[in-house]
Amino acid sequence: MWIIYLTLAILLLVMTILPKIQHSHWVFRVPEFAKIQVTYLILFTFLLGFFTDSKEYLWYYQGLLLVMFVHHGQTLIKYTHFYPVKKHRQRHKSSDKLHFISANVYQFNKEYEKFIGLVKKHNPDFFMTMESNGDWEKAMRPLEKEYGFQHKVTLENTYGMHFYSRIEIKEAKTHYFVADDIPSIEVHMKTADGFSFVFFGVHPPPPSPTEEETSKERDGDLLSTAKRVKDIKKPVIVVGDFNNVAWSRSSVLFRKTSHLIDPRIGHSFVSTFHAKYRLLRFPIDLMFHSEDIFIKQLKTLENFGSDHLPVYCEFFIDHHNDEQEELIETATSEEKKEAEIMIEEGKKEDGERETVVTED
Repeated sequence: MWIIYLTLAILLLVMTILPKIQHSHWVFRVPEFAKIQVTYLILFTFLLGFFTDSKEYLWYYQGLLLVMFVHHGQTLIKYTHFYPVKKHRQRHKSSDKLHFISANVYQFNKEYEKFIGLVKKHNPDFFMTMESNGDWEKAMRPLEKEYGFQHKVTLENTYGMHFYSRIEIKEAKTHYFVADDIPSIEVHMKTADGFSFVFFGVHPPPPSPTEEETSKERDGDLLSTAKRVKDIKKPVIVVGDFNNVAWSRSSVLFRKTSHLIDPRIGHSFVSTFHAKYRLLRFPIDLMFHSEDIFIKQLKTLENFGSDHLPVYCEFFIDHHNDEQEELIETATSEEKKEAEIMIEEGKKEDGERETVVTED
């Protein structure tokens, strides 16, 4: 029992320390994803300590575990209902309620009808798919009659993106901020009741032993999006598979650089990946929004065969409500320099990706 306890305590200490080292290699970045699981394991190990044969240094380890639990808890509690945030009521000067779905469909998932059924069931005003290739585009054609406005970036490298909307699209762009095979989309829309807003869809590559060795392209892509967003004067939503967690250094820089708000604070984690393993599920499909967008509901929907759960959001726009201004944090001069360095490193990084990716 003592050996198990000691092994777990040392492993959890390593998992706590590694993300604090600001190095882009996946070894340092991947442990950030598991902060929720690490915190639960710390609590489990701490309780296990009371059932081990008492050793001379037991209480030193117990104290260390307690410090780590508090350290992680201070971050994670912000993403729960225990963290106080204002609740905003919809006023008569606001837009009508709008709702959308964002879904990483997993390129090799063939359960097209399940996804189409999900869209029909929840009936969003617009939706975005990621990892959608030519087969997915063909499968989603029956939805085009209902969703008459579209913007498509069809790729076979697991980074394709498709956007379908009932709301009028005034302008749509595809950006390739750090690599010519990693798109982000920028869609300008205007609602029937006269409210204009901009939707950004992002899906940068993850740092992992099986994909990109470092987080440089991911971070550069996200911070390039943040710079672009900051210059837009309309209400903005940024959504997608960030392959990142909200508490990472690059996510914090993204939020501060873009002047956007994280709606999960005071709400919940909204964990999406991996869809099939509840205990190993990370919140990596993120969303951020400007101060004049108010979130009514943010949640995951049912699995349709992908490795990600889809995200559902209901919101409204209110230009006359400034109650969210206090939630906006801005980057210091040092943080702006750090963000610029990350962008340049992302552009220089040469990610080795196939043009056409096949399932192993």
